[in-house]
Amino acid sequence: MNKVVVAGVGQTVFGKFLHRSVRSLAEEALQKVVSDAGISEGEIETVFFANALSGLVTGQETVRGQVALRYTPLMGRPIINVDNACASGSSAFQLAWLSVASGEADVALAIGAEKLTHDDKRVTFGAFAAGVDVEERNSLMQQMPDDRSVFMDIYAEKARKYMVASGATAEDFALVCVKSRHGASLSPWAQFRSETSVEEVLSSRVVCSPLTLPMCSPIADGAAAVVLVSENAAKRFGSANVVVRSTELVSANHEGADPTCAERAAKLSYEKAGVGPEDIDVAEVHDASAPAEIMLYERLGFAEKYNGVELLRQGVTSVGGRLPVNSGGGLLSRGHPVGATGLAQIVELTTQLRGAAGARQRSGAKVALAECSGGQIGLDSALASVSILSI
Repeated sequence: MNKVVVAGVGQTVFGKFLHRSVRSLAEEALQKVVSDAGISEGEIETVFFANALSGLVTGQETVRGQVALRYTPLMGRPIINVDNACASGSSAFQLAWLSVASGEADVALAIGAEKLTHDDKRVTFGAFAAGVDVEERNSLMQQMPDDRSVFMDIYAEKARKYMVASGATAEDFALVCVKSRHGASLSPWAQFRSETSVEEVLSSRVVCSPLTLPMCSPIADGAAAVVLVSENAAKRFGSANVVVRSTELVSANHEGADPTCAERAAKLSYEKAGVGPEDIDVAEVHDASAPAEIMLYERLGFAEKYNGVELLRQGVTSVGGRLPVNSGGGLLSRGHPVGATGLAQIVELTTQLRGAAGARQRSGAKVALAECSGGQIGLDSALASVSILSI
């Protein structure tokens, strides 16, 4: 496989923009990524467009990328639509990487956009429920109110089991939120930029015990994009030398049996990149709920099983720590516009590796990891992606 370089990144601010469209968000992200890469849209050879929920929220199906990009110079090029639940953006990134690594293209674009806000929140929550097996979903939906995503019930059940096994507490989950809001307060792209306290998080509305509202990733609209190029094209464009060392995606085992897909994707990605968890300087993980971040410390090899909470308590994963995780706020505070999320992780990590993250910068960052999960099959996420970047 050929060497693949990140030539440019760009994203919108994430938030609730009721009167903006997927097209508007995608066009803004496109403008930002080509400006960052120092190229024109005409130099992009192939496009992978990530969107997971437009069919259920806005009614737009099948040609989502062509509709979103129809007024841009990208029309006429291959536009491949990618829907892979919350890992849609990560999947588009992997496909763009593969097109360049294989030599099929010199310049590829991965772009993700999502419009989740709706006048009727039940539409949005119902769309999220599409990320589980429809037969299981129907059973779950009969047992729960329609004022939240079914995934918060799934995460809450996992959190309760994890608390018993590890000794983690609701205060620990609140500390994840405090850490997340601090990182977001230093980011120009985050949805929630006001800092918070453990007390405020714990006293917030309970969504599904032990999860309070700040422990759950919010509904968000937004778009993010990454331009990947070959080594020769990188020299031509003068691109910064952020290299994609590996990107791996796997699905759940039968009924979600261990090892989890995040663990297996990480193992493959470490092997391909020739590094280990001890080499990672900064990471982005799929913190759709606060407890999920702590569990992922363990699945990615940053901590032994049931010891992830110690990394949090010791400040290791905070901004300024040895291994900052979700330095820009993660899903909890940056926001979670599903199709854009995995690419926003790459935007944050590229910014870190360039040394351009300002007050949230991890000093001397050279190797970065992104993990994004999606959907639910049995006891595990339906799929997980792990990518490793370096300078």
